[in-house]
Amino acid sequence: MKAMAALTGLGAMLSGCINIQAPDKPIVIQLDINIRAEVLYALAEDAANTIDENADIF
Repeated sequence: MKAMAALTGLGAMLSGCINIQAPDKPIVIQLDINIRAEVLYALAEDAANTIDENADIF
């Protein structure tokens, strides 16, 4: 019985040692994504295919 009381008391003492607090400042995540190059590449490829398919127009 004494061992159980000692373990319970030890557990209560250890549980007070952990503190979790939110940061004072907001967390900022900056994502700089450049998709312009991919879009231009896709448009250039599509334009090249259109010119190849309709060479007589151009």
